[in-house]
Amino acid sequence: MNPYWLDIIYLFSSVTFILGLKMLSNPEKARKGNLYAAFGMTVAIFGTIFLHETEHEVQPVNYILIFAALALGTVVGLVTAKKVQMTRMPELVSIFNGMGGACAALISIIEVNHMIEQMDNDPIAQLPETAGAMTGTILAILAGLVIGSVSFSGSIIAFLKLKGTLNKPIRLPKYNILNTAIMIIIFAFAAWILLGGQELSMVYIYALFAMALIYGVMFVLPIGGADMPVVISLLNSFTGLAAAFGGFLYDNQVMLTGGILVGSAGTLLTIVMCKAMNRPLSNVIFGAFGESGSAASREVSGNIKEISVSDAAVLMNYSSKVIIVPGYGLAVAQAQHVIHELENIMVDRGVEVKYAIHPVAGRMPGHMNVLLAESNVAYEKLAEMEEVNPEFANTDVVLVVGANDVVNPAAHNDPSSPIFGMPILDVENAKHIIVNKRSMSAGYAGIENELFYNPKTSMLFGDAKSALTKLLEELKAL
Repeated sequence: MNPYWLDIIYLFSSVTFILGLKMLSNPEKARKGNLYAAFGMTVAIFGTIFLHETEHEVQPVNYILIFAALALGTVVGLVTAKKVQMTRMPELVSIFNGMGGACAALISIIEVNHMIEQMDNDPIAQLPETAGAMTGTILAILAGLVIGSVSFSGSIIAFLKLKGTLNKPIRLPKYNILNTAIMIIIFAFAAWILLGGQELSMVYIYALFAMALIYGVMFVLPIGGADMPVVISLLNSFTGLAAAFGGFLYDNQVMLTGGILVGSAGTLLTIVMCKAMNRPLSNVIFGAFGESGSAASREVSGNIKEISVSDAAVLMNYSSKVIIVPGYGLAVAQAQHVIHELENIMVDRGVEVKYAIHPVAGRMPGHMNVLLAESNVAYEKLAEMEEVNPEFANTDVVLVVGANDVVNPAAHNDPSSPIFGMPILDVENAKHIIVNKRSMSAGYAGIENELFYNPKTSMLFGDAKSALTKLLEELKAL
């Protein structure tokens, strides 16, 4: 068999990854891009199983175990992805990302054990010059172990926060100093192991593994819920980086390409989201935005004005332009299909309708885009914050559904607010504002929303799906 077949397969798979990632930037091609990348990964997996050359013959039982694991993972993945609700999608992304980090860490542990066995059984491997040549391999192993472990334990904490099990940030005294100290200890310990080459011991590896797991927990635990989209993106980049080190370890081009793509894409997305919040990454990590300790914010005063469903329907029906601002409350109520039907009714009656999307609305990057795509909302109707903000002044009605912090004017005019300086959707400039919420409860940032007390704002209380369904019926009756 041609010895280059596996290299050709890896090249093909790497190209499908790149094409798939490129196609994800276009909603009309995103599904196809996912399929391309998945096909490339499938080809790479089977190519590795059947074409990878090994020093020893692979026992039939190993093939049985490999395919049993593949079948089990495929079934679990398919069933989970099919059944998960859109509100639970961030949790699924977080737990899947954590599994990737765990795999990278376990690979490192296994490979250290192989190296120790080789050094014990092969006298040549114990020579100083041989040990020096293994430094690069040990470095890749240690990097994959630390980064993968941090990604795994951090993703588990992020999952619990998104699920609601850990509702509030847990901030230990001097936690910034504590976390920094743990990180320095991990780096120093890893460097000591690396420089000790021939003294490699599983005891040290397990100790490093445990410290990295602890740091992953400590890293995410104090971060507030409103920062979870940034944290998920950052942890995703960690997993990609860990996979890339696995590619170095095995001299595997497809692992290297896939890891670099995931790591770089996650890093860029993290930077973009931090920019959208007008906050440096260090502030996200150490600032715990979303912590419910925002008493320093100024007290909001004014009157709340409610609006009936029939009055809201009349106001929207006779508008020239309506902008809808979706938030997490829309996802919780599973009201995306109703709001799309509401949009269609207004468009049929000559109303211009757009959706204003804030980059960090929801619980994961692009949450609102995915939610609305599920209900077949045309992508050209989704307007990004920079594009849509100048249009609010010429908008008759803004319908805010389940969004809170991303439309709070305190970001502009309250220096004491924890969200001060964060770019928001300037819905306060519209002629009329209708806000649909279940109650007057604060958003994830834990502060009251000044928008609710604006004289132009009318509150439409109730579950989003129920309220929008009634609004739809009233519109149809007009």
